[in-house]
Order: sequence, then C-alpha cells, then structure tokens
Amino acid sequence: MNTRLTRTLASVTFALAALCGLAFAGTAVTHMLDDGAVCVETGFWQNAKLASDEPLPIREGVDAAASATRLCQDDPSVAQRAADLGNELPWLLFGALALLLFSRLLNAVLEQGPFTDAVSRRLSALGWLVTVGTPVAGLVVGWSHSWLVASMAPIVGSEPTVAGPQALILAGLAAVIMGKIMREGVRMREDLEGTI
Repeated sequence: MNTRLTRTLASVTFALAALCGLAFAGTAVTHMLDDGAVCVETGFWQNAKLASDEPLPIREGVDAAASATRLCQDDPSVAQRAADLGNELPWLLFGALALLLFSRLLNAVLEQGPFTDAVSRRLSALGWLVTVGTPVAGLVVGWSHSWLVASMAPIVGSEPTVAGPQALILAGLAAVIMGKIMREGVRMREDLEGTI
C-alpha cells in the first residue's frame, strides 16, 4: 500500500471538505445579506407563442426575459431568497460531508490498515450518506426551484422534481455492501486468529 499517496489524498480530501464547508457558509451569509434580484429559470413558456401585446401571467415586480424562460424578482422576500439558496446549498453541504467522511476513511486506512473494523464502518457510513444524501439534496433543490418559480408566476405551478446525479445512489449502495462484506471478513479473520 502506498502510504504517501494515501496520506496526500487524505489531506487533499480534507482540504476540499473544508473549502466546501466554507463555501456553504459564505454563500449562505452573503446571499441572505444581498439586496439584489433573485432569478430562476423555467421551461414552462419555452414553446409558447404569445402575442406581443399579451402580458405574461407573472406577479408584480417580476421581470421576464424575452424567451420567458428566466424570471427575476427585483425586490425578493426573505422566503424567495431562502428558496434561491436551495438551488446551491444542498449540494455544497452534501459535498462537504461526503469529502469529510472519505477523508476519515482514508485516515483509518493509514492508522489501522485497510481490512479493519473501523475502515468497514467508515465505508458503510460514507455509503449511507451518499445513498440517502443524494435524493434528499436533489429533493431540496427541486422543491426550492419549483416554489421559487411558483412564487413569481403562480399560474405555472410546476411539480417538484428531484435534481442532481441520482446515479450516485448506486455508488452509495455499493459502498454500504462493500462495508458489510469487509466487516464480515474482519470478523472471520478475528475468529480464525482466535482459534490458531
């Protein structure tokens, strides 16, 4: 096992986790203190043909782009600003937590070796975070987006969707299964060492 590479990877992963955490906190604070417009993309009117004198059914204070796929609220409410954050923050938080758990997994490999109970438990924890965190983050992003669109154009009423790379759920389940297999292997090795 190349310990220098593993140690470097653990350090880089921890640094990336810290950067994601700082980006999460910084984005939340600066965005909530910002007094600019909040914009959202919608594909509702993408194929619509409206007469030039026919107004779009949007709320007062909302500007629509020429294609009516981008809506901007000039003086957004606190709820609209928070919903706009829902498009960015869930994935930053998910990334920070996943990178932190991966860094801890690599540190356990360095300290105790790859086939230990601590490594199998940390691999399972990382797998469960990815398995559960991916759809949760995707739902928060989808719900935030649909609520923000509905707050600017009530007629749209888009259904919430799950955003993001949902294929990560399979990777998370694979990590959970590998963690359980490793845990059984560790238990069997300990039983074998006890009988010899």
